[in-house]
Amino acid sequence: MSLLIPLYVHPAEDPAAWQRLVARAAHTYAVVLNPADGPGAVPDPAFVAAAGALRAAGARLLGYVDTDYGARDPARITADLRRHREWYGADGCFLDQVTAAPHGLPACRRLVRSLRRLGASTVVLNPGVHPAPGYARLADLTVTFEGPWSAYVSAFSRPEWAARLPPDRLCHLVYGVPPPLVPLAVRTARERGAGVCGPVTGEPPNPWSGLTPALTEAEG
Repeated sequence: MSLLIPLYVHPAEDPAAWQRLVARAAHTYAVVLNPADGPGAVPDPAFVAAAGALRAAGARLLGYVDTDYGARDPARITADLRRHREWYGADGCFLDQVTAAPHGLPACRRLVRSLRRLGASTVVLNPGVHPAPGYARLADLTVTFEGPWSAYVSAFSRPEWAARLPPDRLCHLVYGVPPPLVPLAVRTARERGAGVCGPVTGEPPNPWSGLTPALTEAEG
């Protein structure tokens, strides 16, 4: 099991969280960089340094890009990726707020092709739910659950198409996990067909700042 870490906290505000992540970079699928709901207007020196340390430690870096459920101009999305790659050395992108509906699939397909042409070696889609099946064929990884542990326990269901996919193509991001239950959360994700997960004990707005239990479990 490997971890996808969207650490949406500034390195200057919580340097210890970033240091823990650098120390355990080998156990991550990728780290999502999000300086300002995207790359920002200018390079952020703290993120430049953090990205360099993570890259040196062997982490894959993904730039955060909001798609606004298909409403955002694709040109702005591709511009965000260019800045992420130029400023922070991102290997690819984490597309957030991806629409899950079948009617959005053609536009998403065109967008992913554009991002690949710009050099995105890894594209992660985050609809946060199980989307129409075609979305998962576009991405290297699809986040089919993002939410609190309480919902993960009580309201998760998996369609047949997701059960047929290799585990390394699916990710579950679960927050608010009681610390003693982090190992159970990792096992549950594996049993539900997700080879990548992010079970953490924190709560919004920055739940992934509490990384230590999940990283320790991944090491095990």
